[in-house]
Amino acid sequence: MILLEPHNYIIQTTLAEKAAQPSALDVQFVDFDGVRFRLTTPDRKVPTALVLSMSIRCWDELERYGVNDILKREYGSAIRAEPESGYNVTLDLNLEQFPPEGEERDAYIKSIALIKRNALAAPFELGFQTQKQLETGGSGKGELMALHYRDEEVIYVQASSDRVTVIFSTMFREETDRVFGKVFLQEFVDARRLPTIQSAPQVLYTTREPPLEIRHLQGLNDSEDVGYVTFVLFPRHFAKADVANSTITHIQLFRDYLHYHIKCSKAYMHSRMRYRVSEFQKVLNRAKTEAAVVDRKTVSGRSMSMR
Repeated sequence: MILLEPHNYIIQTTLAEKAAQPSALDVQFVDFDGVRFRLTTPDRKVPTALVLSMSIRCWDELERYGVNDILKREYGSAIRAEPESGYNVTLDLNLEQFPPEGEERDAYIKSIALIKRNALAAPFELGFQTQKQLETGGSGKGELMALHYRDEEVIYVQASSDRVTVIFSTMFREETDRVFGKVFLQEFVDARRLPTIQSAPQVLYTTREPPLEIRHLQGLNDSEDVGYVTFVLFPRHFAKADVANSTITHIQLFRDYLHYHIKCSKAYMHSRMRYRVSEFQKVLNRAKTEAAVVDRKTVSGRSMSMR
């Protein structure tokens, strides 16, 4: 199994190509979770001036959790005060100001391609900060932050004095997805028992019945199609800045990672089933029935021959 990359590949490759050879473009594309992007040159006479815009459905919630401060920290003056119409955030990029070709430029371009990851990091960073404050106080719980990032699917983040709890609600539209999902998620639960990964976050999985932290919320989906995955993050999972960034990056992609591998497993099983059917057909084609030879005789005992 592979891990999905947190950055947008189209942004990364397009910027790298245009930095090497500027030219006019107007590209619109979609990332995971329905996030829309547009990368364009407003003035075709100035191909070195690019505009990158992003639209994400949970932007209003992200603003409450401090997304603007995070994006200003990451991109500074490149953030446009008024985003492009139909989008939530816009970056003004100048190819002439990009670092020289090499590792520095590659890192700069990748940081731009991480704009979706950086935006969705807002509730997690706020949760980590709140946990440290509550730890100093000795008790209490922080705000239950909800991120409606997909239709009928939500990420919940809540800090307490000794942990940060992250809950994913995910929908399984098909019965086979539900079966595969249960197998994968049970493996997440069981894998933590191995001595080599004892320090991994605790993972809990329930179907239909929501976890205790969100059971009081109204309007929760009560059906067999919904599952709840709970990650319990302890201070060791975000004590250092680099560890916290890695934790946020990986946990954001959990839902996409899960459904991606469910689809890969289904595709693999279908390919094996088609292969097996093909082999059975070859066996049947090789099997030729022999015509039965019957020696028919007359009353006098002579053999009858067909002419």
